[in-house]
Amino acid sequence: MTLAELNGLSLDQARQVLSSCCGVTRWVDAMVASRPYHSLDHVLATAKAASLRLKPDEWREAFAHHARIGERAEGRDAAWSVAEQSAVARADDPTRKALAESNQLYEQRFGHIFLTCATGKSGSEILHELRQRLFNDPVRELTVAADEQRKITQLRLRKLLGTGDPGGARP
Repeated sequence: MTLAELNGLSLDQARQVLSSCCGVTRWVDAMVASRPYHSLDHVLATAKAASLRLKPDEWREAFAHHARIGERAEGRDAAWSVAEQSAVARADDPTRKALAESNQLYEQRFGHIFLTCATGKSGSEILHELRQRLFNDPVRELTVAADEQRKITQLRLRKLLGTGDPGGARP
């Protein structure tokens, strides 16, 4: 999609497209209201500014739109999720099992899924990060997870506008 195409979408179409980048209603509304965009930098800066205004419950709303690490996503952003987690799919069975067990511990501790910008990370790197983050207090962990959501959002916006490598480097 080009900037011109994004700018030209109807409100409902723009909401649908942008919600695949970040599933928070207020963020999507801010992005739609900020059109027309003049450059990719304008889109990315607007996305970051809108995300910095989100509240804890809105971050949890965003996290709920993601598949657990190691699980298959469904819906319109499934292809992006598969590419983002491709290294996890190639991980050995013990790593995938440890990820599933650690995901469960994480959700019990923090009340939301573990979120990381998985692009470019191996399954063992993600497992290590997950285990380290289990030691965070809930407030700190929400901040870390929100930062990871911002990275994912930026990456997905780049992909949406045809400037991101679908399986490529971290943003």
